[in-house]
Amino acid sequence: MVTAATASAPLIDGLGRRISYLRISVTDRCDLRCRYCMAERMQFLPKNQVLTLEEIALLADLFVQRGIRKIRLTGGEPLVRRDFMDLARRIGRHLGNGLDELTLTTNATRLADHAMALVDAGVRRVNISLDTRDPDRFAHVTRGGDLAAVLRGIEAARCAGLAIKINMVALRGINEDEILSMLRWCDDQGFDLSLIETMPLGDTGDDRTSHYLPLTHVVQQIETRHRLAPIAHRTGGPSRYHAVDGMRARLGLISPLTNNFCADCNRIRLTCEGKIFMCLGHEDHVDFKSALREGGVDAVQPLVDQALRLKPAAHDFRIGAGLGAATRRHMSVTGG
Repeated sequence: MVTAATASAPLIDGLGRRISYLRISVTDRCDLRCRYCMAERMQFLPKNQVLTLEEIALLADLFVQRGIRKIRLTGGEPLVRRDFMDLARRIGRHLGNGLDELTLTTNATRLADHAMALVDAGVRRVNISLDTRDPDRFAHVTRGGDLAAVLRGIEAARCAGLAIKINMVALRGINEDEILSMLRWCDDQGFDLSLIETMPLGDTGDDRTSHYLPLTHVVQQIETRHRLAPIAHRTGGPSRYHAVDGMRARLGLISPLTNNFCADCNRIRLTCEGKIFMCLGHEDHVDFKSALREGGVDAVQPLVDQALRLKPAAHDFRIGAGLGAATRRHMSVTGG
């Protein structure tokens, strides 16, 4: 039996970490096929296996009641999901009433059509995935994407008043020579930049080992031109921020391979299929969908506590010849 105390009990995992951040992947589909993220020919979930937007909203309600303070909507590409804005508005109603922030991660291909509506729903900040500003390289990395559409989305977001952070995956032999110019461009535009080490998730058909670029090397490259100093700024995720001498832009580093950040992890992930993954780098999960459809939100409450008990101490990402992917899941399934 679910009591009022159970329904409002804070989210504390088995290691004593307070869970306050929920990432919701609203779809596994995407209109790009980034080489480090997805295979060229993806097998997406059939519609009957995907939570409805109403079911996602009900689970978001539950998690806010249990103490989630920040929700990030992700994908795949969240803006490809039909009626996505209905969900954003529904979750946005919790802002100021338990929820501190509603944010979005997007590739920005469709952001020009949604930027103002996102602001109206309560979103104030977006993360935009952009690994290169060279049109030909962009088409290569994304397997056919149109950089101009992304730049239009970025400009629309800026005009709508959204704070923007650019997420750039560091890729040896592809964009390592652009990292410093991307940082300077972000500074000129008034954006922050987070650099990300490629993560070994799912079979993408590409050799990630040859393109793996440790951020320790990137930092050394940047520091030949700009002194970096760690700062206390946090946005709830794994990025560790640095002030850059001579710039307003803050530089975030997400380094799952060279600098494990799991000790203070405050995150869990809900997939569009209704599965809670306690860690991006593990296959262990708890399936909420059947319980929700058969018994409603009350039936999900004990599964939340089960998920918390199962949250591991750390991921076990390794990259190298012959090691393969850490999980069968592609990044798009659980969101970035």
